[in-house]
Amino acid sequence: MPRRLLLACLLLLWPAAANATEITGVPKIRQADLVQIGNIRIRLGGIDAPSTDQLCLNTKGERWTCGIAARDELIKHFGGRSWTCQTRAIDRRGRTVARCQSAGEDVQKWLVSSGWALAYARLSRDYEPDQRAAREAKVGMWQGAFIAPWDWRVRNKKTAVLGATKPPENARAILLASASGPVAPSPDCTIKGNVNRSGECIYHQPTSRWYAKIKMNIAKGTRWFCSVEEAEAAGCRETRR
Repeated sequence: MPRRLLLACLLLLWPAAANATEITGVPKIRQADLVQIGNIRIRLGGIDAPSTDQLCLNTKGERWTCGIAARDELIKHFGGRSWTCQTRAIDRRGRTVARCQSAGEDVQKWLVSSGWALAYARLSRDYEPDQRAAREAKVGMWQGAFIAPWDWRVRNKKTAVLGATKPPENARAILLASASGPVAPSPDCTIKGNVNRSGECIYHQPTSRWYAKIKMNIAKGTRWFCSVEEAEAAGCRETRR
C-alpha cells in the first residue's frame, strides 16, 4: 500500500486508536498547527493552518501575515498551558500526528472555529461544521481573502482564492506574490531557508556568509523563517559555512 494512502487510512481511523500514545506537557508553539512538547514535534491532525510565511488580505484588501497571526493567537489562547495529545501516526517528516486538548478544550476545534485553520477534509471531516461557522462569522482568515494552506505551498495561477465575501479584483495578484519572495514578510522574519542539490533544507541567518547570495524564489523552494526554532521545526538545519 502506498505510504500516503496508508497515512490517510491511519488518520481516518483516529477513534479506533485506543492504544494511542499520550503526550502531555506545555508545548512550544512553532506554527498554528505545529508544536513541540519535549523533544517530540507534533503536527495537529485533521486541520491545516497557514505557515508563518503565508500572506492573506484583510477587510481593507491589504496584505497581512496571517500565518504569524494564527500562531500568535494560538499562543495567546493556549500558550503556557499544559496540553494532552493523543498520537495517531507519524508523518513523512517524522513528526507525530496527534489530536490535542487543553483543560478539556479541543485545540484543533478552536483553531478552525476561530478562523485560524481549515478542516483538512481529505483526512478528517470532524471540523467541517466549525469551518462553516467561522466563514459565516467572518473571523480569522475569513475576514478577508486567502489561499487554503495546502494550496499556498504549491500555488499557481489556477489556485482558488477563498473568503467569506467576494475577494477584491486584485486579490489573486497580491496573494500569489510570495512571502518567500525577495522581501521578508515581516521585520521579525529575516532567516532565509533554501533547498540544496541534495534536497536538504538549509537555513541562513543574516550573519551567514552566504546570506546575501541566497535569492528568494518560491519556485526554488525558498522561504522565510521568523526564528531558528521555527526553521529547525520545519526540518531545516543551519548552514555549515
